[in-house]
Amino acid sequence: MGEGHVQDAVRKKYGAIAAAAGRESCCGPRACGDSISAHLYSEAETRGLPREAVAVSLGCGNPTALVELEAGQTVLDLGSGGGIDVFLSATRVGPAGKVYGLDMTDEMLALARENQRRAGVTNVEFLKGTIEAIPLPDNSVDVIISNCVINLSPDKDAVLREAFRVLKPGGRFAVSDVVVRGDVPAEIQRSMELWVGCIAGALRESEYASKLRNAGFAEVQVEPWRIYQVEDARAFLTENGLDVDRLAPQIDGRFASAFIRARKPVPAA
Repeated sequence: MGEGHVQDAVRKKYGAIAAAAGRESCCGPRACGDSISAHLYSEAETRGLPREAVAVSLGCGNPTALVELEAGQTVLDLGSGGGIDVFLSATRVGPAGKVYGLDMTDEMLALARENQRRAGVTNVEFLKGTIEAIPLPDNSVDVIISNCVINLSPDKDAVLREAFRVLKPGGRFAVSDVVVRGDVPAEIQRSMELWVGCIAGALRESEYASKLRNAGFAEVQVEPWRIYQVEDARAFLTENGLDVDRLAPQIDGRFASAFIRARKPVPAA
């Protein structure tokens, strides 16, 4: 499938989720299934955040827990959705810092900006654009975070090159993403619904690390922390028309949420 078709499908899926915010159950709509998206943030972290920001938290980890943010830093969240990771980061960098949220979906941007208004957060700016062409200058960001979004991109090399470009020398890349631990059935790779969710499009652990190094990053780490068994995804996969029992031996334990870290080197003097 072409890059444009994938991006259109992602916009449609996540636009619908944003539009449904506030009209769903207490837990909100899930793009990836509860086994992936649930229980990622502590009550202390979500207390005081707008309900809609929490409800459309569609990630596979908590990238704000991966890296220590310091007062005055500039942070960029790739695929910021309803803004939960942006708001958590904004608290940590303080009024002297700045957090950008980048998203390509108009409905998500509108929701995030409304959540910002409700939360009264002033050191945040939401930008429209794609993660393959980040609308920020070179060497302008201290930390890049992202939560189960890079796997959705049809051009991950472009994403990582752009991330490297906008990071300052010494800047850190700290994202949560789904990775593959072995071969993936072609039937899953062909499924648009799963591509737009959180399974298809994921890279193998070794491939993710290799792409980061090819983009120029150093100190690369890919650390799976939540490995999914077939029962975790049974309802989700069945809803997408797959014969789970037949595919189980090829699915079980093959997917995981991972913490992915890297650093942009400082040029030698």
